[in-house]
Amino acid sequence: MSISVHSNVKFLTWFNFFVDFTLYGPIAILYFSKVAGSYALGLSIFSIEMISSSIFELPTGVLSDYIGRRKTVIYGAMCALMAGIFYALGVNYWYLFVGGIFAGLARSFYSGNNAALLHESLRENNQEEEYSKYSGQTSSMFQVALAVSALLGGIISYWSFPAVMWLSVLPRLLGLLVAFKLIEPKLLDNKSENNILTHLKESVANFKRNRELRSLNIVSILNYGIGETMHQFKAAFIATLWPVWAIGISGTLTHVWATIGFRTGSYLSKKFGFLKVLFLGSIFNRFFSIFMLLTANVISPLIMPFTSFTYGVSSVAQDTLFQKHFTNRERATMGSLNSLAGNLFFGLFALVFGMLADKIRPTQAMIVGEVLMFSVVYIYWRLYRTEKAR
Repeated sequence: MSISVHSNVKFLTWFNFFVDFTLYGPIAILYFSKVAGSYALGLSIFSIEMISSSIFELPTGVLSDYIGRRKTVIYGAMCALMAGIFYALGVNYWYLFVGGIFAGLARSFYSGNNAALLHESLRENNQEEEYSKYSGQTSSMFQVALAVSALLGGIISYWSFPAVMWLSVLPRLLGLLVAFKLIEPKLLDNKSENNILTHLKESVANFKRNRELRSLNIVSILNYGIGETMHQFKAAFIATLWPVWAIGISGTLTHVWATIGFRTGSYLSKKFGFLKVLFLGSIFNRFFSIFMLLTANVISPLIMPFTSFTYGVSSVAQDTLFQKHFTNRERATMGSLNSLAGNLFFGLFALVFGMLADKIRPTQAMIVGEVLMFSVVYIYWRLYRTEKAR
């Protein structure tokens, strides 16, 4: 492996760690709801983040294909730092609102771009087939960071929510410093010679021409919109069973299992097949989660995190399939188109889910979400059946 590839894998690994070392992660919904005054308004901050990301998604994706991957990561890190500061200030709902806008902008810079940076760094050295391996390796650091920060954040939040929020700013500063260490891939064929509108049209046309890519896009939208809302709301469910200081323990277990899933995702996907892994993992998570919610008790927060293992494996499998279908010229833009739709759906679903959660118990709201997730199982089943028929 060349120096540039080795450096980018190493720095992306550490960048991912610092970006997701969010001490407030396990209590975010509790903090936002406390400042805002309700679950609906608390979840609306996540919606604002996703809507903001959606607004900037295409411009930043196209920008990445024009100015390069490294600069795009740096701009994203700057926005993430600003988001952390406004969340920590948290004087009232509008401070959170501004923080959500910056967080969404940061997300839009990362989506599509960071995966493209890794893929092109490997392609420069004819190692595209190793993408799933290195994607799992670098992405697993998100989960390592979340595991450690969830445990620490849960404990610190017992004494002070503001302390948790301000301490979460430091890792984002470190992430910005690491971003400056990244090396731009030397490949030139990813730079589009067309104008921006033509570039965007070509990206959309690629989705229209590829049936499997369209199905993967739809399932990704549903999976993200519903699944991420459920993940962000889980702390409210756990708070009905455990004291606030202990919520981070469940969060840590969640991310430990996810880390193992990301680390083994490449091996399992290649051994059993990418679509088979996606289908079986999805159907297992649905039935297991519903059973745990229906039989909720004090040990449930210790057992439920196991579903994160299949989440990690499935994330590697899905990302690898996307990269195989994306074209080199529009790689970041196509990734941004996918994220755009997912963020818009999340923004809408989180608001509706929050209003539902204000009217019924958190456990009941979670069950409703799990039932809706069977739409994902169905699409994966169709993709898997089509693959077997070939």
